[in-house]
Amino acid sequence: MASEASSRAARVLLLVAVALVGLNLRPFITGIGPLAADIGAQTGLDLKGISLLTLVPMFLMGLFAFAGPFLQSRIGARRSTIASLVVLVVGSVLRLFAANGWQMVGTAALLGTGVAIIQAVFPGIVKQQFPRHVSSVMGLYSATLMGGGALGAQAAPLIATATGSWRIGLAWMAIPAVLALVLAAYSLPRDAIGRHRGLSAMSLLRRSRVWLLMVCFGLVNGGYSTVVAWLAPFYREYGWSPAASGGLLAIMAVAQALTALVLPMLARSDDRRPWLWLTLAMQAAGFAALAFWPEVAPLAWAMLLGAGLGGCFALSMIVALDHLPDPADAGALSAVMQGGGFLITALPPWIVAVLHEVTGSFAAGWLLNLVSVMVVAVLYWRVAPAGYARAMSPLAPMRPA
Repeated sequence: MASEASSRAARVLLLVAVALVGLNLRPFITGIGPLAADIGAQTGLDLKGISLLTLVPMFLMGLFAFAGPFLQSRIGARRSTIASLVVLVVGSVLRLFAANGWQMVGTAALLGTGVAIIQAVFPGIVKQQFPRHVSSVMGLYSATLMGGGALGAQAAPLIATATGSWRIGLAWMAIPAVLALVLAAYSLPRDAIGRHRGLSAMSLLRRSRVWLLMVCFGLVNGGYSTVVAWLAPFYREYGWSPAASGGLLAIMAVAQALTALVLPMLARSDDRRPWLWLTLAMQAAGFAALAFWPEVAPLAWAMLLGAGLGGCFALSMIVALDHLPDPADAGALSAVMQGGGFLITALPPWIVAVLHEVTGSFAAGWLLNLVSVMVVAVLYWRVAPAGYARAMSPLAPMRPA
């Protein structure tokens, strides 16, 4: 009985660790938008330069995700996660001393690298430790990831205003990273290196289904990266204060967190596409509203858009894990999907900055993301559960997915 209680306590502690790690993966990005004007004024970064503070981390999230299968097999998911949390602590603290634009971009690169490695190995931990509750635990992970985005968007301008320093408004994020580091070191399971390495990135890239999943993941999260980069500056152009525009971004992120938690629990059937299409419809409505009626009901549009983005992120991760029964293989697929996906995700904030420079408005950027949502809705038609085994079969690489 005592060992049973001990085991239950260990599982609860591991769930808390999952939540706390997820909480640290987005604040360093979402805190930028509300403070963009101050950062630009003191570092000399223009709109395209500010976009690099989102583009560079997202690009690195994609690049390093391809190393997920290697990291899991050679270093171990636990060690990789702990080392990455150390990087998050260091990167956040260094923002106190960033004197110019390129130093800020350097801290963004450091933080993006740490997040990239965690995202590459963490879904494999979830599938291995909670094999019968993958949807629920991935929903928790996704929800806290989005919740961390809300925390960064709301806390960064408030702390910056209270302290008179946007650098402190960003550097405080080292504190929750330290807490996550301590808990992860205590609760994450020991690495079993070399027992089963899972599929390699190259073997996965020979399957057309993997490319389809990468494109869908990348286009949807391109909408997310655009929103976290430009939603607050968009409403600053309408005269909103840093705190108010940051609050709007935080509300959007809270809606993300709620749907990321709830929708995986509702999407119990093997075919999760109807729920994915629901989230894509919400995104489409949100982007259309930002483009055509931004001042009518901004809180409603932000919540609708956030709900679509959060639910779609969580369900996309679960659909990838559904494709393969083995945790190591599924974790490798998730890492590769994120790798290619985040390489795509990195580009939209910069493209939107260029469109703003050409047109003088963010409307073209919102419409660009509306088109991306429509493309993803069509592509997901091919992702039927009955075809998972065939799509991932090593005997049929690069067939139509």
